[in-house]
Amino acid sequence: MQIKTVKIHRSKEEYRVKQDYHYKDDDYWDWSIWIDSSESGLNKIENVIYNLHYTFPNPVRIINTRENKFKLKASGWGTFIIYVRINFKDETVTELEHELELYYPSGDKNEE
Repeated sequence: MQIKTVKIHRSKEEYRVKQDYHYKDDDYWDWSIWIDSSESGLNKIENVIYNLHYTFPNPVRIINTRENKFKLKASGWGTFIIYVRINFKDETVTELEHELELYYPSGDKNEE
């Protein structure tokens, strides 16, 4: 399976999912993901729907906040693929996938 990490909208704007994380303790991380694009590209977005792993409470999250690049904050212990749907103001849609990557302070990757 090929992960779709970057898409170009018909407006010629490029969209990608970015992430960051912070190791808490005992195999647990705080993490966030957001949409990376130009200012004009972000202004074209109505909302972003993130589909998390089914074990999350409310695994489908709709984010409407343009000010923080439609950032979603969450916590967890494992990696998984996040399915992302960008809904544009012009009623078009772009879908992306992002594999959440979490690393220990030692630099070792969490493979769970």
